[in-house]
Amino acid sequence: MEDFLLNEKERRTKYDVRKTVKSVPHELIRRIEKEEIVFPKEFIDLITGAGIVGLRFPEIYGGRESTWTGEVAAVEEMGYLGFTLSCMYSLGTIVGEPIFRFGTKQQKETYLRGITKGNKYGAEAITEPSGGSDLFGMMHSAADKRGNKFILNGQKRFIVGGKGADFFVTYAITDKNAKSRTRGISAFIVDRDTPGLKVETMYGLMGNKGGGTARIVFKDAEVPEENLIGELNGGYDIFNRMMVPERLTTAAGSIGVSMAALEVATAYTLKRESFGKKLIEHEGISFKLAESLALVQSASSMVYVASRAADLLEEGKTTLPYVRKLVSIAKLQSTEAMWKIVNDSMQMLGGIGYTTVYPVERLLRDSRLGLIWTGSSEVMKMIIQHEFLKEYTDKNYAVTKRDIEKDALDFKLEEEKVYN
Repeated sequence: MEDFLLNEKERRTKYDVRKTVKSVPHELIRRIEKEEIVFPKEFIDLITGAGIVGLRFPEIYGGRESTWTGEVAAVEEMGYLGFTLSCMYSLGTIVGEPIFRFGTKQQKETYLRGITKGNKYGAEAITEPSGGSDLFGMMHSAADKRGNKFILNGQKRFIVGGKGADFFVTYAITDKNAKSRTRGISAFIVDRDTPGLKVETMYGLMGNKGGGTARIVFKDAEVPEENLIGELNGGYDIFNRMMVPERLTTAAGSIGVSMAALEVATAYTLKRESFGKKLIEHEGISFKLAESLALVQSASSMVYVASRAADLLEEGKTTLPYVRKLVSIAKLQSTEAMWKIVNDSMQMLGGIGYTTVYPVERLLRDSRLGLIWTGSSEVMKMIIQHEFLKEYTDKNYAVTKRDIEKDALDFKLEEEKVYN
């Protein structure tokens, strides 16, 4: 939606992705929805064949060295296919980010190049049965070092790509005696064929079919020490960096989903007649359309602000906590907006929108995950206020800001300012 914010390279990438999105067979999406396809290998082959996966990676590994703004523009286009395929497209960047930032040269050669070539599809194995939002506080998965291997035990669930991924980026406790749980966790690459790795459960989902969402179990899984990402016990820092692309791409995909539903509804209101005139000519419908457009435009603007902040982080011109705040705002606003816009799109279609004649009912079921996936709306609010309070209580904040309380007529009545 924000083409004027893109440079020529970013715009070219966006339209390469749009061209690919248009080429995705409609029958593929219908087969996914009918659950004839559990994991869309055909889709993975199509997008990797088009050279649009791993956009952020260096060119030597098959990427385009894209900015975060370019990545966001690409994922927004993918959102037109729905939330499932948008998320699956984004996983290349999400699981590749920790390897790109913290991995060894050999890890980059094997996995980044594998992602862009289409022979190493990666999934993130993070959530545990005991801990979703409280991942680090409730983590049970542990990896014990034995010789040149880590013996990994535990389980992860709700893994998109759990059924078909070639490798997993996961986290496990590596120092049970660490003073803080966030200091005793490490990140690993675990290959699909690792002995001791087993797909235990395939989930039935309300929406987002075809992602191969599963629970996997590690039982004495032997992970080579060269598959440790970054420093031992350095997983918390890796995780926080990984959440930037995870939540930013979720936000971007939500914009595409919103527009897809809105465009279907708009086309319908321009054709359907009621009470002697087109639906779009009724104030109730035209205002609903205007409100939806204002909402998606507002959310889109926030997504692009957050992406630009992420680019500045790459340049060392801002901080990770500030970017975390903006990305969390973008994820919160865009997913909440998506849910309302798709609902309102169905309302504009009326009864036919509730049927499978139009794709809006699928988009509605799929979009509900956006408010939960990659950190719920409530978690985003926790992060937003947490990061703001750190900024607000910083001594430099008070020094540079106006003392607004002194604008009150009776600001001197200190005896009336009671706090306990």
